[in-house]
Amino acid sequence: MNKRGITLYMHVHQPYRVREYSVFDTSIDHNYFNEADTKSHRSNEQILNKVADKSYRPMNALLEKLLNKHPDFKVSLSITGTFIEQAEQWAPDVLDSFKRLVATGQVEIVAETYYHSLAFFYSRTEFERQVEMHKAKIRELFGVETNVFRNTELAYNDQLAQWADGYGFKGILAEGWDPILDWRSPNFVYKPEGTENIALLLKNYRLSDDLAFRFSNRAWQEWPLTVDKYTQWMEASIQDQPLVNLFMDYETFGEHQWEDTGIFTFFEEFVGRWLEDENNTFYTTSEAIAANEPAGVISMPNTVTWADAERDLTAWVGNSMQHEAMKHIYSLEDDVMRTKDTDLIADWRKLQTSDHAYYMCTKWFTDGDVHAYFSPYDSPYDAFLYYINAVRDVRWRLHETHRTGGLSG
Repeated sequence: MNKRGITLYMHVHQPYRVREYSVFDTSIDHNYFNEADTKSHRSNEQILNKVADKSYRPMNALLEKLLNKHPDFKVSLSITGTFIEQAEQWAPDVLDSFKRLVATGQVEIVAETYYHSLAFFYSRTEFERQVEMHKAKIRELFGVETNVFRNTELAYNDQLAQWADGYGFKGILAEGWDPILDWRSPNFVYKPEGTENIALLLKNYRLSDDLAFRFSNRAWQEWPLTVDKYTQWMEASIQDQPLVNLFMDYETFGEHQWEDTGIFTFFEEFVGRWLEDENNTFYTTSEAIAANEPAGVISMPNTVTWADAERDLTAWVGNSMQHEAMKHIYSLEDDVMRTKDTDLIADWRKLQTSDHAYYMCTKWFTDGDVHAYFSPYDSPYDAFLYYINAVRDVRWRLHETHRTGGLSG
């Protein structure tokens, strides 16, 4: 009989945020992303170093300690290409610490789009290019292959699962959203609708979000969350079921939940407590799939994400600004790719990162405070303005390339 397991998956990501790029910069300054720190605006370098100090360095050190102490402790990570590029430039020690984690053999890297984009919904060709780029970068850096896939923001539907199945992935991740599951539990492995060989792991959003969002909320009726209480909840959830999938942002630890909330101490104690029971273990995503036969078929014809109360794509394409931004950036694909200009192509791809559209979100109701916290801009309208100015400059660069004869085909 298999042990009862926790599948802990964490997502590591930093975007290249567009600077305060004005219409007067277009056609003159093609630097959209990096600038010196000002009182009102922090550079991408400064943000990366802040989060590295608060989250990546202490959490990686804690994970290394736990992996060495507990042979049954396992973790799965997805790490975006935009994070890797920034860490290579500004925090190489952080990248080295991730390499040490993977070298233990207890940490699995999950595949995704290199630029954390929504390309699946706009350009299947570009989407596949980014998946290939990410697989190659992970292979180059960590010396491992990626066998399980997660799409940006856990944005999932039946078509994506069918694509991933055909591509050769053996697993895919999604949100365990109640309206989809109905009476079923997320604590099983499932088979996606219309697939042959791929398995589906669903996030247990209640137990995940207890850590990711509610842990430090003093207005929460369960605050403070103790190791005893959380272990009891975990035991109750998994009682007659094989696994609990805890999916969250890596930055939960130290950045979203600050060190002074006790999150690091809590996590270390919880891992030890869970593994005290010889019937308990941790799984990587691949191990969870290998250990459990699918309990049934799940269909998600409409896209489900892990964000906001609605669990759909409206956080990124819920208003006219977001629609315009995404329409304009993807409309440039053929012309940009034909230039074979590596700098231009890289800039165009960095502008695909889903965070740009997220910063333009105007849902100021149940989730507005979350959007405001993560945005580097004073308003979603500023986010749109700077972004569209950068898109205008990409168009100008394309025009100049064409005018000077650099555009082929």
